[in-house]
Amino acid sequence: MKKFALAAVAAAAALGAGVAQAYTSGTFTNGFVVPNVVHNGATDTTAVGIISQSAFVTPVFWTFFDQNSVHSTDGCFALTPKDYEAFIWSAKSGLGMEGKRGYLVFAAGNTVVGNTPANACAAGNAVQGGAPALAANAFQVTPSDVAFVPVIDGNLNIVAGSNLSTLHATSLVSVAGAAQVVAGVSPTFSMRYFIDSAAGGNDTRIVVWSTGNQIGTHTVNMYDDKQDRKSVNFQLAFSELDWFDPETIPGRPATHTDGFIEWNAGVLPAAGQPAGPVVAPFTAASPLAATAGSAFTYSVISSTAFSAIQTVLGAHQP
Repeated sequence: MKKFALAAVAAAAALGAGVAQAYTSGTFTNGFVVPNVVHNGATDTTAVGIISQSAFVTPVFWTFFDQNSVHSTDGCFALTPKDYEAFIWSAKSGLGMEGKRGYLVFAAGNTVVGNTPANACAAGNAVQGGAPALAANAFQVTPSDVAFVPVIDGNLNIVAGSNLSTLHATSLVSVAGAAQVVAGVSPTFSMRYFIDSAAGGNDTRIVVWSTGNQIGTHTVNMYDDKQDRKSVNFQLAFSELDWFDPETIPGRPATHTDGFIEWNAGVLPAAGQPAGPVVAPFTAASPLAATAGSAFTYSVISSTAFSAIQTVLGAHQP
């Protein structure tokens, strides 16, 4: 446990090392992304808390995308100045959404004098125009635990002219609070793991979210806490939100139980890998190649040595 705690602190400190590529969190922007959302009823659900510091009544348009970035459902609510909204996914999702994992995009719509809570979500306000005045936090609440879910701050880069009530798979180009990825300039992530090859012991799930097609087998370097390296592969089956279990990586040395995985987000899987439904903005052939895409990773670590689930951001550098 002591070793894990020290490594977690080191990983957190590393996040502040690259200013140009640093994540941002806890700022007020024109929207944000909750990258990993699911519910299995009211007792196992993602909960999002949203604060508005706008001087006007602000319409907040939200969209739930599945793991392949396919639009599933959406809605809108109004926030008055200095307002707070508790957004409970199990209550907002609608019927038939139990067990469906995906991500949420919250975007501030048009804020104008004359907006009221009753008319703020009118069709004419479903365009980007909100001041940078929204901030949020999120948790996964279960009967036995409450786990921190990172929120990716904006500003949101949404295709110009988009209707916020009908966003689709390629509407969101990038998010300023994530690591930015363009052709030839891509961050390398150091993703933490803490495992013991035993069921119900020390377990890690590494979450990967992006605005590009990440489906395929990714070749990476896996390091333990003694600087020993092994080249291995992990697989992502969904194009924009997925996670993998380091314990199941083929070829992992038995001694690799505490360390990190080094992944270059801009190196796509080899030719012949399955294609996702979303065009990747990370390649020269993509229509979005000239515009930054975004990637974000974090590890969810549970252990018999501590009573709560720990969330550790994936450190990254250019």
